[in-house]
Amino acid sequence: MSSSHRKPLRSDAIKSGPDRAPARAMLRATGLDDAALRKPLVAVVHTWSDVSPCNLNLRDLAAAAAAGVRAAGGTPVEFNTIAVTDGIAMGTAGMRASLVSREVIADSIELAVEGHCLDAVLVLCGCDKTIPAAAMALARMDIPGLALYGGSIAHGVLGARHLTVQDVFEAVGAHGAGTLDDAGLRAVETHACPGAGACGGQFTANTMAMVLTALGLSLPGANDVPATDSAKRAIAQRCGEQLMQLLAHGPLPREVLTPAAFRNAARMVAATAGSTNAVLHLLAIAHEAGVAFTLEDFETASRSTPVIADLKPAGRYTAVELSAAGGTMTVARMLHQAGMLEDTPTVSGRGLFAEIAAAPPPPEGQDVVRPVSAPLKPRGGFTILYGNLAPEGCILKLAGAGRTQFEGPARVFENESEAFAAVQAGAIRAGDVVVIRNEGPAGGPGMREMLAVTAALVGRGLGGSVALITDGRFSGATHGVMVGHIAPEAARGGPIALLRDGDALRIDGETRRIDALIDLETRRGGWTPRPPTVTRGALAKYARMVGSAARGAITETE
Repeated sequence: MSSSHRKPLRSDAIKSGPDRAPARAMLRATGLDDAALRKPLVAVVHTWSDVSPCNLNLRDLAAAAAAGVRAAGGTPVEFNTIAVTDGIAMGTAGMRASLVSREVIADSIELAVEGHCLDAVLVLCGCDKTIPAAAMALARMDIPGLALYGGSIAHGVLGARHLTVQDVFEAVGAHGAGTLDDAGLRAVETHACPGAGACGGQFTANTMAMVLTALGLSLPGANDVPATDSAKRAIAQRCGEQLMQLLAHGPLPREVLTPAAFRNAARMVAATAGSTNAVLHLLAIAHEAGVAFTLEDFETASRSTPVIADLKPAGRYTAVELSAAGGTMTVARMLHQAGMLEDTPTVSGRGLFAEIAAAPPPPEGQDVVRPVSAPLKPRGGFTILYGNLAPEGCILKLAGAGRTQFEGPARVFENESEAFAAVQAGAIRAGDVVVIRNEGPAGGPGMREMLAVTAALVGRGLGGSVALITDGRFSGATHGVMVGHIAPEAARGGPIALLRDGDALRIDGETRRIDALIDLETRRGGWTPRPPTVTRGALAKYARMVGSAARGAITETE
């Protein structure tokens, strides 16, 4: 099997020469013939699962992507990896697996592709952690590759209301408060999620899908098309064809993942009041790409970028409606016109500015995305705080009314479940600062999201009168006075571990401070670490290896 007539391929290591006859024999058993083996072997990796709508369409998209690879002269090789669905795991012990799955997915993509010396890779992703995992794997391997998001779910309809899963979580709070009866809760539950696709607002999945485009790892416009749109299969096929162009001509992922691309991505998150999880994930992707990027880069982006997209959780519209308004490229166009983006390469082969110029203009009369000159809010959807409670930093989410200052007594809970029970029992009062600790990357382990608690507060009418701080995370569907990612975390001796009920706490987004109004260090001598929550298995390994949330909660040592 001579390869002298063509450029050597990575896959030649497993398929060329007399010594590789055993490998070829096994490959032939899968249906490959001489012609297929002469071509590049291209990984089509997806996170299909039928446990939730988020990844439900990915196997169909994989078939279309494989057809595109074949049409463009490659031989596709399909792999499936895992997914953990936050909307199902939320509020349970299973949520500890969510952030851990980001590392497992990235590692499994790397192992599958590198273990078979494959030539290029297309990753199809759906729910929250699968998307940053795809980018991390592409950056880490730095072989020809791109990613495609499976698309947003359509919004549910209940009377005149457009629903997302956010409404279901908030309905639970209203039901607990007695303002929504059993029939009302069931009506919201049964109408909110009509089919395939990931959560419909500018929650983590859609925020990170936009990030993939801003980073240049996805074809512009491809991620905006909803999951059930008839055009989605054709887009997947086009991605397969484009991957073969990348194999022939580049650019490689690390050529796309420039510092400017990360700055653009942070601005897009800020402009859409996107999920604070994007901070965690962009830090991790930057680490894999070898790009210096810190919490302060997010502060710079948010402080200088207005919110121009009227999207849930705090706004009116869903991702499907954003798609109809021109999608990510409409947001990019508005920022570009204001001089707020930098030109960067993309996997389309053209630069970002060329893609913006080529994109169809937004439809007349759309009001999902505003120009920078007429923003919804003057600054982005989050700010980075420091103080005696967060020496390494934390994130104040500004989505919603935009309240940036809060002072009140601490109500301290050792985990999310305790806090949720207190909310549902009516034990939290206006003016309280709910403190949920031991939910950080190591302490959780896994840094659970607090959506069950935050949505219950909103559902009980306390969304604007109660603050919540945690060393855990927030869902992209969270809104209110919320501070997350407090670092160092409690399990690693962070100051949040030293708080007691009644301590006066102050959150100030103007001065970028979060402080306990006492001398916390006088309590340091009486603090002892809590025993590990988990002592065996994947979660225990993760707890031993994971780093600070302020650096992306990565498991690879610096």
